[in-house]
Amino acid sequence: MSVFATLVEQVADLLQPVFHASAAAAAIVLITVLVRLLVHPLSRASARGQRARAALRPRVAELREKHGRDPEKYQKALLELHAREKVSPLAGCLPGLLQIPAFVLLYHLFSSTTIGGGPNGLLDHRLFGAPLGHRYADALGDGGVFGAQGLVHLALFVVVAAVATFNYRRTKRTAAAAPPEAGAGQEIPGLGAVSAFMPFLSYFTLVTVALVPLAAALYVVTSTTWSAVERAVLYP
Repeated sequence: MSVFATLVEQVADLLQPVFHASAAAAAIVLITVLVRLLVHPLSRASARGQRARAALRPRVAELREKHGRDPEKYQKALLELHAREKVSPLAGCLPGLLQIPAFVLLYHLFSSTTIGGGPNGLLDHRLFGAPLGHRYADALGDGGVFGAQGLVHLALFVVVAAVATFNYRRTKRTAAAAPPEAGAGQEIPGLGAVSAFMPFLSYFTLVTVALVPLAAALYVVTSTTWSAVERAVLYP
């Protein structure tokens, strides 16, 4: 963590002439953008994989019709089809999984009072008066919803809600435009209910932003916004 803390401090020092007291917050946003840029090639590969899976839908429907009464044979045939066409059903998970370490580091970095045996100086940094190590509960206890800290968190909630609404509408529009597949959802009990619930998952980011330190919340908000824009570009 000390290495990551040094990185944040150095980037904050570079940004200090522009962002002044909020330089560390700006550094976190910049580091998040750099992480997303590093992961972007995988996101593009994931988009290509999704288009390839979409092209396989007629053949998947044939397999479902042929092996619909034998889930084990259907799954085996489906895996063989993906292997022949070099399409990985898990490729879309990689971009999200590779971002987890950065989030975990930020969370622990701004949750720890000490780093390398010394005091954690990053906890002194603020964003418009809100300490980067404080959570929303701390903001409510110091000025309430419309206090200096509360307003910072409220702004993040507004951004997350706007992005979640964008994702929700886009997911619903995409689902409505997709052609229905015969027997879809029969191989996994309850899949229909899960699919109906999926568009609402973006709103759970609000809970994350409320519970984690402000620094980690900045990472989540920046990354979530990036994802929404990225998906709009890669999945038109």
